[in-house]
Amino acid sequence: MFALTALPPGVDKAEWLASNTVAFFKHINLFSSALSEFCTPSTCPTACGPDNTVYVWTDDHGRKLKCSAPLYFDYAMSYIQELLTDEDVFPTKAGSVFPTGFVFLVQKVFLLFFRTLAHIYWSHYRETLALGLHPHLNTLFTHLTLFCQQHALLEPEDIEPLQDLITALGQQV
Repeated sequence: MFALTALPPGVDKAEWLASNTVAFFKHINLFSSALSEFCTPSTCPTACGPDNTVYVWTDDHGRKLKCSAPLYFDYAMSYIQELLTDEDVFPTKAGSVFPTGFVFLVQKVFLLFFRTLAHIYWSHYRETLALGLHPHLNTLFTHLTLFCQQHALLEPEDIEPLQDLITALGQQV
């Protein structure tokens, strides 16, 4: 798994971050959609993670919005989708330059990815087990956390609530 996360020789770091951001977006969207029937405004009135950490969405005006988990993650995935399709942020043409602050945006995106998976572990692990999806979740989460560690995309305080899980899964790699 470490080989999957390391920057390959000769590859531009921003390009590596961009291509992996797109891949993680697709994988996390696909995985979370498999559990969407269990994550509803009535079952998840707040977006929460380990130790009942509540995730609030900050809108374009800086206002913090406490919302249901499905709404929070819809906001998150819509925001990420907008970034991914913005040529000024994620250029797709050869010779294009990534913007100043690109790494900061990628860090924000990976925090949202992490929170999405943290919510699934915290609120929907039983359903994940019942559907036999736990090996996929564990692999996706391990890949995400190793990639984040390799490229310094998350702060220690962001991952601390799931540090025991990260350590346990890391020992299986």
